[in-house]
Amino acid sequence: MVRRRDEATEAARLAEMLEFDRSRLASGMIAGVDEAGRGPLAGPVTAAAVVLPEDAVIDGLNDSKKLSEKRREELFDVIRDKALAYAVYSVDEKRIDEINILQATFEAMRGAVGALDVIPDLVLVDGNRSPGLELPCETVVKGDSKSMSIAAASILAKVTRDRYMRRIAEIYPGYGFEKHKGYGTKAHYEAIERLGICDIHRRTFLKNIL
Repeated sequence: MVRRRDEATEAARLAEMLEFDRSRLASGMIAGVDEAGRGPLAGPVTAAAVVLPEDAVIDGLNDSKKLSEKRREELFDVIRDKALAYAVYSVDEKRIDEINILQATFEAMRGAVGALDVIPDLVLVDGNRSPGLELPCETVVKGDSKSMSIAAASILAKVTRDRYMRRIAEIYPGYGFEKHKGYGTKAHYEAIERLGICDIHRRTFLKNIL
């Protein structure tokens, strides 16, 4: 009985996410946009844009932060298989230091939307600030838990960035990038104290250390 109730609750949640997208546009294509990596001390900020079919329901889809790494990896391929179009765009740490993290995030979002193979009729962006798109755009606070397309984008962005940080850990061993992905954990700060900063650290995030 409990399992059936849980399944019904999950089905209702996914239906609400799908209806949220449908309610934003009577016809045409919606792109969901989200980012990963605004807060870390190192590495890029990565944004993804995803256009799903109008009736697409992806089991288990949710805000990437609410999913395990294993589940995100599983959904990554499902999303790409089901999407009508998707694109991922990263802005590196040097650019972040140059223009600040907010503007770098907007640049990544614009890059992801611009790299889509299709031109969406409406772009739903997670958050409360528009990245300055030349397309109809709606910001959605906590959109990664409300919108099917934004949730899909959040997973593509998160998985892509996490995979990059695992690869970069092989180039810069000792920092633990494969574990904390560049976020400011105790272990990361201890590694910086021991090894110093490396090329992928965001210097503007570490002013009190430099």
